[in-house]
Amino acid sequence: MIYDISPPITPSLQVWPGDTPASREVLCDMSKGDSLTLSTLHATVHLGAHADGPNHYGADAPAIDERDLRFYLGRCRVVKVAVDRGVRVGLQHVTLKDPPPRLLLATGTYPDPTVFNEDFAGIEPSLIDALHGQGVITIGIDTPSVDLFSSKELPAHNAFLRNDMAILEGLVLRDVPEGDYELIALPLKLVGFDASPVRAVLRSYS
Repeated sequence: MIYDISPPITPSLQVWPGDTPASREVLCDMSKGDSLTLSTLHATVHLGAHADGPNHYGADAPAIDERDLRFYLGRCRVVKVAVDRGVRVGLQHVTLKDPPPRLLLATGTYPDPTVFNEDFAGIEPSLIDALHGQGVITIGIDTPSVDLFSSKELPAHNAFLRNDMAILEGLVLRDVPEGDYELIALPLKLVGFDASPVRAVLRSYS
């Protein structure tokens, strides 16, 4: 069983306010008599399901092309989190024994990728620190950010930075049952960039 946990990339896919939404420029079109169809994509690299590079939130930190692919490929666990909108997911929401190296948090607080709601959930830095202590290297979430919309100091991002952990944002997890899977969410090798879109999928072990 394969679950596609990436939202469709269309002009209606919402991005962070002020960022660049996806648009397609058609340079050649077979329906108009051209010998082939050729398109250009204009968009933020923080588009839909995406991996943040540490240089997005850390000065002189590695770019997305410098990240080890083990962060984005391998055993993971999907956990449904009962959390209110606008609240950070904390230790009181997630209890894990022997978690796999990658954890995906399904909060349900950003239900429609075509409608940007500002009251999505984030992640408490203490949870990130605790999961790092348990061997977790990657945390993904079904919201546009691991920090709250109004956050300026970005404490969750800073916790990822000091623990050298990877961030996946914008995942679509509403139809995925809790459990363990193989995560495949490889970023593009965008040299120097601060993020990359990913085609994130989960493959069942059964």
